[in-house]
Amino acid sequence: MDGDAEHEASGTVLLVEGDSDRLAVEALAARLGHDLAAAGVRVVSMGGVTNLHRHLGALAELRPRQRVLGLFDAAEIAYVRRAVDDAGLGSATTLDELAGFGFFACDPDLEGELIRALGVERMQQLLGEHGELARFRGFQHQPAQRVRATDAQLRRFLGTHAGRKAQFAPLMIDALEESSIPTAMRALVETAVDRESAPRR
Repeated sequence: MDGDAEHEASGTVLLVEGDSDRLAVEALAARLGHDLAAAGVRVVSMGGVTNLHRHLGALAELRPRQRVLGLFDAAEIAYVRRAVDDAGLGSATTLDELAGFGFFACDPDLEGELIRALGVERMQQLLGEHGELARFRGFQHQPAQRVRATDAQLRRFLGTHAGRKAQFAPLMIDALEESSIPTAMRALVETAVDRESAPRR
């Protein structure tokens, strides 16, 4: 984040781990017909979950305090729980309790959620539509990948080239069937744009 001014610019700050998460959230909001800027929501990429403490600390010093929401990988629950507790936002031990405080988990991560929602066949079609299927086929033949299931191969492949996650995150959102939108992501966006919805404190 480039200083506290970014936090001060909106009534709700939605913290995500990286640019692909930010692009996915923004694409999903548009997909659901929501204007984040009009709702006073700013999506901030932290550059990794380990920066959550710093961002929450900066937000805690602002007056009036901003409403803070977040999206994180399920495996990071222990770190996120401590950061949320240390920031005075609430004490939680489970993913459901963290969601009650406005912090929603992707299982296992954003790409895993979206690949599962799309299905491996549709995801491979999407790679083909954007000129990446041949590269993925080559990737599948690497010795380390042959033992992995196709969904795990797809997750790994998205992370093997700088910018590929960011490129495909909004494309994957747009390709989803309405009924397949991941529950946590939908809940995060709906909470963010609902001015009457305040996470438990």
